[in-house]
Amino acid sequence: MSYTRLRDVGWAWDGQALDYPCGTSIFGLGEGARWFGLTRVCAMFHPNTRLALEKLAVFDEVICDISKWDFKWVRDVDDGRFSLRLEHHGTLARKLREADNLSRLSLEFPNLTGGFDDDLLGKVRAEGLTPEQYAGVGVALKRHNPALQHWGVVYAHELDPEDWRGFESILDVVNLWVWKSEDLVHLDRYVARARAIFPNQPIVLGCYLHDFTLGTAVPMDRLRFQWEKVARYVADGLIAGYSILGGFLIDAHETEARWVRDFIAAH
Repeated sequence: MSYTRLRDVGWAWDGQALDYPCGTSIFGLGEGARWFGLTRVCAMFHPNTRLALEKLAVFDEVICDISKWDFKWVRDVDDGRFSLRLEHHGTLARKLREADNLSRLSLEFPNLTGGFDDDLLGKVRAEGLTPEQYAGVGVALKRHNPALQHWGVVYAHELDPEDWRGFESILDVVNLWVWKSEDLVHLDRYVARARAIFPNQPIVLGCYLHDFTLGTAVPMDRLRFQWEKVARYVADGLIAGYSILGGFLIDAHETEARWVRDFIAAH
């Protein structure tokens, strides 16, 4: 079996994410991926425009979010001050519009290879979408370019086959995430469950730098455990790659980010 280097199968989430507790980052769109030594970008939190894709044209592959996080000014009820926050728009109409936009843009930017649907099941439930309705997103994404791939976030705590009944064949790529770092010890079981539900799709394993349940960096022992699993899963062909969340957290969790960068370079 040929040896696959980790740097060749990795994606970095890039873009400013102001809702995170770590403040703004010095790393912008594409810069996190470059810092990690990667050539693939998951472009998040910003409008999907020609200008953005021109900036990302140097990368081998780019996927852009279709379940959009938009910036919004929010007024504090106590002191009346305004702050800039992120608001998630996962409506079907928005997904369809963004998917069609990416499909058109991909004709001009061949390294744009897919559309990314964040927090997928939660938004499907909130919107009351049927599989037939949601399938329209993939149709819109491939309307002008049938080669585009429809990515979707799947969380480890959502791996009940009934939750995905009728949806399991719609996605082209499954991005699997373990929300609580304390649950990473069950990673083997989660990957097996995801493979059982999505037998025909590549699985890309999501790797957090920040544990949003703890409000701090993923503890180093858990980080090391996950990345050793990533290397083994890639070598054994259990996963197609990994994605790091994200470039905008490098300066907030520098020690952990440097460890991850060194691990990728060594494998």
